[in-house]
Amino acid sequence: MVKDNQKLQSHWSNVSQSIERWLEERRELLAKYCDLTEIIDVDEGAITHTKQLEVFCELMVDYVSVGHFEIFDQLHKEGQLFEDSSGLDKESNLLEKIQSTTEYVLDFNDKYLSSNDLDALIIDLASLGETLAQRFALEDNLIDVLHSSHVSTLLGEPELS
Repeated sequence: MVKDNQKLQSHWSNVSQSIERWLEERRELLAKYCDLTEIIDVDEGAITHTKQLEVFCELMVDYVSVGHFEIFDQLHKEGQLFEDSSGLDKESNLLEKIQSTTEYVLDFNDKYLSSNDLDALIIDLASLGETLAQRFALEDNLIDVLHSSHVSTLLGEPELS
């Protein structure tokens, strides 16, 4: 079954630290999102809002990139290391759903990167908020399936199926 418990514990711990940093970035992203949603009159202070939007978009793209190019890869490797065929089976479906939210995030970023027209911003932010909520739930599910579920293995407890 599990070969080297010390190697598994070390890997699990490293992934936990990466996830914690990433979730802290998520909290920062949500705070910036909330700041943007408080915009009531887009004409007043448009320069400030444009800068806030730039910072938000940069943070959002960074967050999504870390997920795709670091966290998801680490979770996949953990699933392999723990020989978690059930988790790995669920992974592809979750990643497919996450990918559709990534496309929406990148489209939002591209739209506001190339335009100073903030007229549709409030409506677009509402749609983006729904997309981010879906994404975060999917990411949390992926973390549960390919990371949190391995705690019992590390503690030597039998896994529940």
